[in-house]
Amino acid sequence: MKSYSMQKVRSLRGEISVPGDKSISHRSIMLGSIANGVTRVTGFLRGEDALATLGAFRAMGVQIDDDGSNVTIHGKGLRGLVEPTDVLDCGNSGTSMRLLSGLLAGQNFFSVLTGDQYLRNRPMKRVVAPLTKMGGRILGRAGGEKAPLAIVGSRLTGIHYDSPVSSAQVKSAIMLAGLYADGETVVREPHLSRDHSERMLRHFGATVETFDGGVKVCGGTELSARDIAVPGDISSAAFFLVAALIVPHADLLIRGVGVNPTRTGIIDILQAMGGRVTLENLREESGEPVADLHVLGSCMKGVEISGELVPRAIDEFPVICVAAAMAEGKTVVRGAEELRVKETDRIAAMATNLRQAGVEVIEHPDGMEIVGRGALSGCTVDSFGDHRIAMSMLIAGLVASGETTVNDVDCIATSFPGFFDLLQGVISR
Repeated sequence: MKSYSMQKVRSLRGEISVPGDKSISHRSIMLGSIANGVTRVTGFLRGEDALATLGAFRAMGVQIDDDGSNVTIHGKGLRGLVEPTDVLDCGNSGTSMRLLSGLLAGQNFFSVLTGDQYLRNRPMKRVVAPLTKMGGRILGRAGGEKAPLAIVGSRLTGIHYDSPVSSAQVKSAIMLAGLYADGETVVREPHLSRDHSERMLRHFGATVETFDGGVKVCGGTELSARDIAVPGDISSAAFFLVAALIVPHADLLIRGVGVNPTRTGIIDILQAMGGRVTLENLREESGEPVADLHVLGSCMKGVEISGELVPRAIDEFPVICVAAAMAEGKTVVRGAEELRVKETDRIAAMATNLRQAGVEVIEHPDGMEIVGRGALSGCTVDSFGDHRIAMSMLIAGLVASGETTVNDVDCIATSFPGFFDLLQGVISR
């Protein structure tokens, strides 16, 4: 396990592009594999998580070529996948495991999904339960709560499901199963989660209808191959957004970032805090809105974050916590209990690490209170094996007095290969 140390910097300046969107990269492989024809993907994220999905479909007989610039998927059609000869390893990727569970539930073969020590302890009943209602046969540890998951492909029937959580992974797993189910499948959720699956399913020709509070999928429709341009991942851009806001006199342009409205909670929150973030050159690529983000160093204030903002910024909360620590006044996060079941308990992890940096943090079951002090102290912290915790604390190190050391930074490769080089390239010391 590697450690990385960060010193306080003078400023940040430059123009950068962040790696392709992880959510869209996963879905491009999945839908391209079960579509008819050849799908070409540009901007694919070659992080460990997305590569785990790519490897799983290769193991199920799909030819996927990668020349380093483009990924070419030779789709097998809705019923063209073959039984894998070995267990499918999802690594650290919850997206891979949960979405694959839905897709595999409707196949005509047996499969097993596993992952690393962290993924094997994440909750899976949230997808196993609705898939079982559809007729899926899935067994797992702790009564189906934990992986490995053994899936016996079955004939599925569409259901109307009211999800107790706003989760794109849960919604997408049910939607993918719905492609193989008899009749229509309807999913409702408390607040709208990211809608990449809905957009891409339509792009591939599926019968998908969205309505206030949910989505409906009709089973049995064959998909047709489509080219996909993957925009920059706003979850990766978030680290540079916050970095440029908290470092004095910073001026940073982040080009080609996906600004899907279900993902831009991070921008809304930072702007509400007083952050100078502007969207430039708005356009659309492969059904997804894209923009360049211009960020300037800012004086920020604490805010309250709750309600529909939470699912729209769920992956960005670790670095939002860093922004809150550098803001004036208190930031309160409510309704974010989902953070407790990510790669690690992100509420506990960020509370622990920020306290090490001298910040007053009060934990709640569904969130936290962070008393901004506009200053951080250098310290040694742990990533808890979570890529977003690791990168967030390295961003904190840009403004902390003394040296900040983050232990176990290897996990960053799951979502952001090249993070260190990109960050060093914009630092002014």
